[in-house]
Amino acid sequence: MVVHKKVLAWKTGLREKQKAVRGFVVLAAISCACVLGLFGCKGKPSKGTLPALEESSSESGDGGGKGTHKDTEDIVDFDHELDAYQPLKKHYNFYFTYKMIHPWWDAVAIGIEDAARQYEKMGVIIDYEYLAPAEASAQDQVRRLSEASLGGFDVIGVDVADVNVVTPAINQLMERGQKVMTFSSSDAAKEDGCSRIAYVGNTHNYEDGADLTEALCHKLDYHGKIALLVGVEGAPCHEERALGVQDVIAKYPDMEIVEIAYDEDSAERAYEYTKEFLARHGDLAGIACCNMSNPVGAARAVIEAGREKETVIVGMDHDQEALKYLKDGIIYALGVQDCYSIGFDTMQVAVKIADGLLPGEAYPEKTEEITVIIYQDSAAEILQALYGEID
Repeated sequence: MVVHKKVLAWKTGLREKQKAVRGFVVLAAISCACVLGLFGCKGKPSKGTLPALEESSSESGDGGGKGTHKDTEDIVDFDHELDAYQPLKKHYNFYFTYKMIHPWWDAVAIGIEDAARQYEKMGVIIDYEYLAPAEASAQDQVRRLSEASLGGFDVIGVDVADVNVVTPAINQLMERGQKVMTFSSSDAAKEDGCSRIAYVGNTHNYEDGADLTEALCHKLDYHGKIALLVGVEGAPCHEERALGVQDVIAKYPDMEIVEIAYDEDSAERAYEYTKEFLARHGDLAGIACCNMSNPVGAARAVIEAGREKETVIVGMDHDQEALKYLKDGIIYALGVQDCYSIGFDTMQVAVKIADGLLPGEAYPEKTEEITVIIYQDSAAEILQALYGEID
């Protein structure tokens, strides 16, 4: 269980711009390197990749792209402060559950914890539980929500594992007077029939998938066979990105998707699937990856097969190994989400919901966070900022 009062020792010097952070304890042991994937920046959601590609001055001969360079401060920003809202209470108790124990959600948790620290400096104590299963399970999530409904929490937050399965559970809690929000990467929205109060997180997963695929198509000169690694079946963020991938590929007559697999957000499964793809398709030109784990698995398999110069990989997020592959030109592009701000803003919205405020009064129904697509020329700088790696 992850709670506000626990302490985690951080790697010295990694976060000089940020004040000391009280961290958290995770259900399973997670190495310090895993939880150091922290970043955040303010701005509008990413709306496209092609303009950056068109401005690109060159591409390296080994298949690694050099898109327009993104300064570190455009991607990494630990200087977050609470807004001017004054909480009505001196103590809050929140419950947050998400898809699975994974470094991506550890980064979200750091933003949550930092916000809690800042509230404490104002004299407001926030206790919270931050829990998930070892592997994604919508049924497990429904069980957790049911148990949380008995815990007297001011607000219950959920990163939806499957809209169809979890929406009825959310609606039942709302009917019983519980205050429920969604957060992180996957929403169950009003248009899905969900009565949740608000959402904080990525509102443009489809666009992220489409933008990465446009980058892939550009690199391949708009022809070739593509494989698609999705993630967790039914997870809105993964399914929406996969739809973005498929819609972009469908635009180009000389491109086709020849393989689709759900790797359950596991680098090991993505590695096995990619080995199979490469064995079946000697001319596989590219792989589009829809979560943080599968570009790592895909890159491992491509390297093992000796086809890193033939098969272009695009994928999501800030895994340390993936960033190394980006730096080396094995991965062409990564869409880095603003995990830190997702967590920080989730806490701020939860306080306002607990105080009885409705969307539009002090926060929007959907708080949008950004995705920045980065290329080889930004990788070393990001590795240094997030993990302290210096060439």
